[in-house]
Amino acid sequence: MAAQGKLSQEIAAELHTSRPTVQLWRHRFLALRLAGLEKDAPRPGRIPRISPQKVRAVVEATLHTRPPSATHWSTRTMAQAQGVSEASVRRIWKQHHLKPHRTKTFKLSRDPQFLEKLQDVVGLYLNPPDRALVLCVDEKSQIQALDRTQPGLPMKPGRCGTFTHDYKRHGTTTLFAALNILDGKVIGDCMPHHRHQEFIRFLKTLDRQTPPGLNLELIVDNYGTHKHPQVQAWLQRHPRFHLHFTPTSSSWLNLVERWFAYLTQKRIRRGSFCNLRALIEAIHEYIDSNNQNPHVFVWTASVEHIMNKIAKCKEALDALH
Repeated sequence: MAAQGKLSQEIAAELHTSRPTVQLWRHRFLALRLAGLEKDAPRPGRIPRISPQKVRAVVEATLHTRPPSATHWSTRTMAQAQGVSEASVRRIWKQHHLKPHRTKTFKLSRDPQFLEKLQDVVGLYLNPPDRALVLCVDEKSQIQALDRTQPGLPMKPGRCGTFTHDYKRHGTTTLFAALNILDGKVIGDCMPHHRHQEFIRFLKTLDRQTPPGLNLELIVDNYGTHKHPQVQAWLQRHPRFHLHFTPTSSSWLNLVERWFAYLTQKRIRRGSFCNLRALIEAIHEYIDSNNQNPHVFVWTASVEHIMNKIAKCKEALDALH
């Protein structure tokens, strides 16, 4: 209407509003163009009831103190200690990104050859050798065949699926798996034990199911089975097999651990197995389904990036002591 040449008083009368309101929005459009019409301008709001000193006191207490009978603060205990409402504590924690109820675990490897092993494994990921297959090999031991004592309730709108907390255990199995980092396919086999005999049997399976003209670079952890004298003797008789050990306490370097996590989340954790055979069949079905549409895990972190993060972690730990 203003573009048509009408005056602010005429616009106000036609739209049943006041002339100052019309002038306000015309000025905002002239100053900010369309951005000035998208939302109203911010207003100062009411005066805060909690002083900045009290906010700092809550933050300092959260970061540097503990309640007398607990390991961390809750909103209620902090509100009682500081003389404010629980909602106020919640707002202060949200503004300062504080979450006392949450923790994360970590583990720094103390392997004296950590750097050498790290360079070896990461080098296989980022620059694999020619005429060779890089396989991430590990064992998922003690997988339990759990059968729930009662049938669970199915999911429906407004309610998630349920299952009982108690169970019957029908035995355990150990999954030996090798993840091909090139195409994401997995070679797996379930065995009753987790010994060097079973590991040699799995190595024979890899020997049969991989092209004979390629070397096999196996990334494994430091479990004693992998270093058993009989395993070493078998490897000497099969020179195309080469083992590359991850540093101690560094299973995160083995990409097959990520695949194990998917197996647990998608097939095992919420499953119910009436016997051990049903569990083994479910695992093999998951492997077959994975190999029909494999997911390739791509390693992107360089050795320098990993060492920088470890250096920062060590600095933080040293600062605490």
